[in-house]
Amino acid sequence: MRIKTINVYTTPLPVKGGVYRMASTDVQSLDSTLVEIVTDEGLVGWGETCPVGPVYQPHHALGARAAVAEIAPGMIGLEVASIRLLTKRMDERLNGHGYAKAALDMAFLDLLGQKLGVPVSTLLGGAVTDRVPSYYSLIVGPPDETARIAADKVKAGYPRLQIKIAGRNLEEDVATLHKVWEAIGYKARIAVDGNRGLTVASAIHLDRLCQAIPFVFEQPCNTMEEVATLKGRVTHPVYLDENTEDLNAVLRAISAGIADGFGLKVTRLGGLTKMTTVRDMCAIRSLPHTCDDAWGGDIIAAACVHLAATVEPRRMEGAWIAQEYIKGHFDAKHPIVIENGHIAVPQRPGLGVKPEPGMFGQPVATYG
Repeated sequence: MRIKTINVYTTPLPVKGGVYRMASTDVQSLDSTLVEIVTDEGLVGWGETCPVGPVYQPHHALGARAAVAEIAPGMIGLEVASIRLLTKRMDERLNGHGYAKAALDMAFLDLLGQKLGVPVSTLLGGAVTDRVPSYYSLIVGPPDETARIAADKVKAGYPRLQIKIAGRNLEEDVATLHKVWEAIGYKARIAVDGNRGLTVASAIHLDRLCQAIPFVFEQPCNTMEEVATLKGRVTHPVYLDENTEDLNAVLRAISAGIADGFGLKVTRLGGLTKMTTVRDMCAIRSLPHTCDDAWGGDIIAAACVHLAATVEPRRMEGAWIAQEYIKGHFDAKHPIVIENGHIAVPQRPGLGVKPEPGMFGQPVATYG
């Protein structure tokens, strides 16, 4: 089975409700890049990458498509059998740009799973569950409103909530966390996500003012060096997210004991193939983590769920997908959906989702 054609599509993903607000940026519509790989045997594999704007990470939509343009011509004619060899070829074509390579990596695994008749989770080492927990992310908002939504999402079955903070007065963040805790108590686990928006001093201050509330502190400060200085100075476990830009960064954080866990993004780390390495490094040190992505439709959602299904449940912090924030699905027959706070692992071969024919219009680029 050899690669015959690579098509690239784009599609807008407007935010349901208008705005998704974080410490570093507000987004209203996301630009998703989709990769369709067609083989000489007629099988079709899909991948996707969807940065949350250009400032959340050093990723942006136009960069993804430019990177695919560098890589794709050199992939035509290659056999889809060894994902490691395909990964090596991508690295030979372009240094870095893992978020773009991730879309191709998904498509390769989708094709191989279809060829072998197994779901992608099997190719990643094998699922240990058929249903993974998700979590809901509450944007930066007024304390009372955030607490109301938190209570609603607990009733909807979410076992974990992520509360976005920073980018405003510290007093508002503190008030929000106390209101949320009053509303839900121990009914769900809480992650407090600073999205790099706090100074070290502010992070320590917030930690002290919320000492009685059990939560994990996710990416409170901008750099890994700043986060490292929090060790021994805060009472809450500290997770890294945006700083884990590649495998070396994760290895550094684990080796130095900087992080008590991680919020991991599939495309940021270069795709599912490289994410399995990170998953296994975390397993060695018993570090919990999520299996998420920045944004995206059913293709990225399926990739996150397949990987999450291979993680030991006691270390699985949840698979965040954008389903609650966008309208519709790429695959109306087999959508990736959250039900009672959990997501069923696709059992069909490959990723288990197929976009509706023609839904993305004409390709913006074709190689092969």
